[in-house]
Amino acid sequence: MTTSSNGASGFKQRTIIALVEDKPGVLARISGLFRRRGFNIASLAVGRSEMPGLSRMTFVVEGPPHVVQHVAAQLDRLVEVVEVQDITEKNIVWRELALIKVNSPSEHRGEILELANIFRVNVIDIGAKTLTMEVTGGRNKINSLIELLRRFGIREVIRTGRVATLRGALIEGQEEGAHAVADSVEHFYTPTAGDSGSV
Repeated sequence: MTTSSNGASGFKQRTIIALVEDKPGVLARISGLFRRRGFNIASLAVGRSEMPGLSRMTFVVEGPPHVVQHVAAQLDRLVEVVEVQDITEKNIVWRELALIKVNSPSEHRGEILELANIFRVNVIDIGAKTLTMEVTGGRNKINSLIELLRRFGIREVIRTGRVATLRGALIEGQEEGAHAVADSVEHFYTPTAGDSGSV
C-alpha cells in the first residue's frame, strides 16, 4: 500500500507494525523517539499479540520524506522492540473501527437506521434520545458516515486508528504481502490510500 503526501505539509506517511515487550514506559520511549526525529503519529493502535508478554502496535507515522522512510530502522534500535516492519509498500489488509453516538429522536430514527443498514454497520446501543453505531472499514467509509450523520447531531466519535497485516500469499512459495502478478492469477486487489480497507 502506498500512501500519499499530506498536501498541506508535504509530509509522507508510513505504516509500521512493531512487536514490543509489555513493559512500563515502552510507549513513552517510542513517542520520545518520534518526537526527537520530527515524526508525527497520525494513528496508533496497540493491543496484546498472540505471544504472551508481547504487544503489537500499528503506527501511521508522518514526517519529511527523507526522514520518515527510516522510521522502522530507528524503532528497531530500541531494546524493547522485538520486531518491526515497514509495510507501507506491501500488499496489506487493514481496518479502522469507530463508535459513533448520534442524536436519534423518534422522527429521525428510521432514517438513521436506514443509513446504518446501507453502510452495513452494527447498532450497539439505543437510548431514548441517542443511538450508537459500530463501524469497521477504511477512512473513507467512516468519514462518509460521519458526514451523513452530522445533520442529526453527533454526540461522540471514538476511533481506533488503523490496524493492519500483510495479505496472505495466494500461491505457495510466494512471500506474504507481495504485489507480484503470477501467470495463473489475473491480478491482486491492491488497496490505495483512503481505500475502504476491505475486499
